[in-house]
Amino acid sequence: MERSSLDEQLHTKVSHDTIDRQHHGAVSIPVYSSSLFAFEDHASFDHAMEDVLAATVYSRGNNPTVQFLERKIAQLEQGEKARCFASGMAAIASTLHALLGTGDHVICVERAYGPTREFLGELATRFGIEVTYVGGSRLSDFEHALKPNTKVIYLESPTSGLFELQDLAGVAKLARQAGVITMIDNSWATPCFQRPLTMGIDLVLHSMTKYFSGHSDCLGGTVVGADALVDTIERRGYMLLGGIMTAHTASLMIRGLRTLPLRMERHQKNGLAVASYLEQHPLVNRVNHPGLRSHPQHELASRQLDGFSSLFSFESKLPVNAMKRWADALGYFRIGVSWGGYESLVTVGTTPPERNTSGTNPSIIRLYIGLEDPEALIEDMNQAWRLVLSEEGVIEELNPIHPSS
Repeated sequence: MERSSLDEQLHTKVSHDTIDRQHHGAVSIPVYSSSLFAFEDHASFDHAMEDVLAATVYSRGNNPTVQFLERKIAQLEQGEKARCFASGMAAIASTLHALLGTGDHVICVERAYGPTREFLGELATRFGIEVTYVGGSRLSDFEHALKPNTKVIYLESPTSGLFELQDLAGVAKLARQAGVITMIDNSWATPCFQRPLTMGIDLVLHSMTKYFSGHSDCLGGTVVGADALVDTIERRGYMLLGGIMTAHTASLMIRGLRTLPLRMERHQKNGLAVASYLEQHPLVNRVNHPGLRSHPQHELASRQLDGFSSLFSFESKLPVNAMKRWADALGYFRIGVSWGGYESLVTVGTTPPERNTSGTNPSIIRLYIGLEDPEALIEDMNQAWRLVLSEEGVIEELNPIHPSS
């Protein structure tokens, strides 16, 4: 499918709904804030209780506002069924809890989201589940890690620190042959830019707090896949653990979903503009953005992604303390975790030891590029560079740092 036709379909899917006469033609789905749903007689109640996961009985199970959102997400990810949770970690933890048992083995990419690794560590310590961490950039990483008791391969492509990719179709094929379930955190790409289910991955998870919401005002998570797998998660890790999404949160997510393709187009444009500027900067060692030709996995990124979001990192020649002063001097960037909203964000850390070839203390800066004018963001970076360089006494470095260069 050509990207242009795909974009048109996405815009239509998120913005158009058939009229539901039950809601009197309302163009926005009503917020069903009711905790329970009553029945006219015991016969209809008994019928509903025969399949409580499918019926509308209690909002810890099903709520019409949340169900509307779930159908939309399944449609965008091209999956059979979706379930929404109170947060991304609620979705991840509930899914792993539902699929794993004592003695099972999990293969997880090494640079997966930190709390995901923490949860796997808890499972390993308390329930006797084995976990093997792999780099993930080569198929052989997964092939060598497979064991007879491997139950799940957990992916995050790209990862949110160094933005490394995994070959999703290749991993999916390998896992199917071994009878292993594959799951991926797809928060970075969203279904606008990557649909792992179409490449053979079994389950897709999102922190909906990020791009789905888009407004930094609510938390949520989701898991999408085939009916049978999602039904297993429902029975074992959804209602019983109770980490469900509320109707009010679902209404905010539906609002965000309406503009998701439009926002992702802008995020892609802004992110690439800033990444390209930094790639030419004399004080930058490397920019970790899969949309750049310099990224070592750019060819793979071009094959399995339809676009690129606006979270990436760069490695600076300046030490951490200097780059923290640089971040403090920025006017448009806020210092904070998470991402996916309208505002640009920055955090500064130390380059991983295996990437430190200079013997100094270089820094790695994670940038989230929001919806601001990219030229304004670049100029903001320039004034921060000038301030830090003047403090460092490196005046001669100032000339090349201009967005037009």
